[in-house]
Amino acid sequence: MALLFGCGYRVAGRSPRIPANIKTIAVVAFENQTTRYRIEQRLTQAVVREFLARTGYRIVSDPTGADAVLRGQVTGIETAAVLFDPATGQAGAGRATTMLVTVHLKVSLVDAADKTTLYRNENFLFRQPYEISTDVSSFFEEQDPALGRLARDFAATLVSAILENF
Repeated sequence: MALLFGCGYRVAGRSPRIPANIKTIAVVAFENQTTRYRIEQRLTQAVVREFLARTGYRIVSDPTGADAVLRGQVTGIETAAVLFDPATGQAGAGRATTMLVTVHLKVSLVDAADKTTLYRNENFLFRQPYEISTDVSSFFEEQDPALGRLARDFAATLVSAILENF
C-alpha cells in the first residue's frame, strides 16, 4: 500500500496554468459584438469579482504594467424557451416559464512579458436557464437578475478553467 502513495500520481487537470511570476492580471473590458446592451460590462465585472474572491492576484483594468492580460469578446447571445406553462397549452401555444440563455465568447489570457498564451478558448459556450413569471408585468424585472446570475456563473466557470488548467 505504501507504494501507491509514492508513485507520483496526481489528479488530472489540477496543475496550475498561471506561472508563479504572474502577480498582476489586467482584466480588460470585454468587447460586445452583439446587440445585447451592456452584457460585456456585466461579464467583465463578474470576472473581476471572481478573481478577487478566489485568488490572491492583483486585478487591474489597464494592461500597462500587468504581468498577464485577460481579454474577452462576446460573440453571440441567444435565448430560447425550454419549458412552458401547462395551464396555457402546449409548446408553441403556451406561455414560456423557463428560458435558456446561451452566450458565445472568445477568451484569452496572455503573459504580458513574453506574449505566450496561458489560456485560450475561441469558442467558450456558456448556457444558463432562468425562470420567468407568467405575469407579463414582472417579465422585464426578471431579466436583469437572470443576467446577473448568468454573469456570476460564467465568471466562476471561466476562472476555474483558467486556474485548474482545463
